[in-house]
Amino acid sequence: MKLITMFLLMTVLPINWEPDFNNAKKIAKQKHELILLNFSGSDWCGPCIVTRRDYLESPAFTEMADENLVLVNADFPRKKKNIGTPQQVKRNEDLAEIYNKDGSFPLTLLLDSDGKVLKTWHGKPQTTPDEWTAEIKAICDSQK
Repeated sequence: MKLITMFLLMTVLPINWEPDFNNAKKIAKQKHELILLNFSGSDWCGPCIVTRRDYLESPAFTEMADENLVLVNADFPRKKKNIGTPQQVKRNEDLAEIYNKDGSFPLTLLLDSDGKVLKTWHGKPQTTPDEWTAEIKAICDSQK
């Protein structure tokens, strides 16, 4: 039964990442939502992998994000097979020049639709996934 429930949650609540930050800002403005920008090294950074698995892919987060956030992942993988298109690499590098000059991984930022930083998490969040999700939801609610 647990397996069926997990399968249904994963198919009903897929996590959708917007690859283009400028498009994410437009969507956020239209929908009156915030942007969650995550800098990761998906194939080499242990804390990035844990953050994605335990926080960003948790059922509570995906449900909340679907209603309140536009998600953007600026990934910096090292393995050649995982590197994105040249356009995506350029977009991610441009985002890092603005929001992650120190090259911190993972780095998660909550932004308004203009790209202004509202909250920053360096490394894996120090709270439980549910507490972290509730914190983000509270900020989203305060911005409406």
